[in-house]
Amino acid sequence: MFFEMKNRFSFFLAVFALFFAIGFIAIGPAASVADAAAYPYTMPAGGGKKPMPVIGFIETHRVEEGQTIHNIARMYGLGYNQMVLYHPDIDPWIPEAGKSIDIPSKWILPPTQREEVVINIPEMRLYRFFKEHEMVKTYPIGIGREGFDTPIGEASVADRIEKPSWTVPASAQEEHGRKVVPPGPDNPLGDYWVGLSVRHIGIHGTNFPWGVGRRVSHGCIRLYPEHIEQFYRETRPGTRVEIIYEPVKVGMRGNIIFLEVHPDVYERIDDMESLAWSILQEMGLNGAVDPEAVSRVVAEQKGAPAPVSSGS
Repeated sequence: MFFEMKNRFSFFLAVFALFFAIGFIAIGPAASVADAAAYPYTMPAGGGKKPMPVIGFIETHRVEEGQTIHNIARMYGLGYNQMVLYHPDIDPWIPEAGKSIDIPSKWILPPTQREEVVINIPEMRLYRFFKEHEMVKTYPIGIGREGFDTPIGEASVADRIEKPSWTVPASAQEEHGRKVVPPGPDNPLGDYWVGLSVRHIGIHGTNFPWGVGRRVSHGCIRLYPEHIEQFYRETRPGTRVEIIYEPVKVGMRGNIIFLEVHPDVYERIDDMESLAWSILQEMGLNGAVDPEAVSRVVAEQKGAPAPVSSGS
């Protein structure tokens, strides 16, 4: 408990430091819908594959009459996927009013070479690193639907457009009934477009916020309207973007080893438990974890860090 409180205190000090250093609002996950959280981090020293830092905290929310899981997820900067994975037994449309539920605003940072922008497809989440300040912000995203997988690989920001028009792909023109959709409430790009060096792929807003945390796009990455406005300001042409596919992440906070497992959304992994053990072995941690805990976390795939250290 003391360790968690100490980390919370350090978190708030670092947030205010970032605010004064680079001039944008960055607050905790339980605050306004309009502001994504920012967290301090320290990358592991030395070479080779190592457990990544764990950021954030599990919050608690009391469900109000008329709220849905979609509403609650957006309030805390989460996507629909993260809430339904963590609470598979709760009705997403009619959660019990007055019930206190955990908010899984806690993540293991994804592996990164650039520490600029990292998009991890299986967890449907984007990480914006500010390496010079050792701070990171994180946003939930929507990704490519079946037949339109969001491509994996390295890219860079090619252009940025406010109030973009959308040139409808030939494959979708019959669905939308036109070739170009002008700026406005009917535009699925929302109010901001951050185009990537990968052809026809970009990071943008949406006129359908409940698609965040789902497979909904033609390959692009969608953010909540309030998040894309922030992210737009945080990028420049040339900003490096890594799009990765890591359903299993291993992290460490203090002396505790955490495992975070997400569903294999594009069905690319033959055996998730074997993948988890291979990562743990590569990090030299296979003898320091509880095998039953590892198996349980892999089976549940709840999309949030869970302790797996021996004796934890």
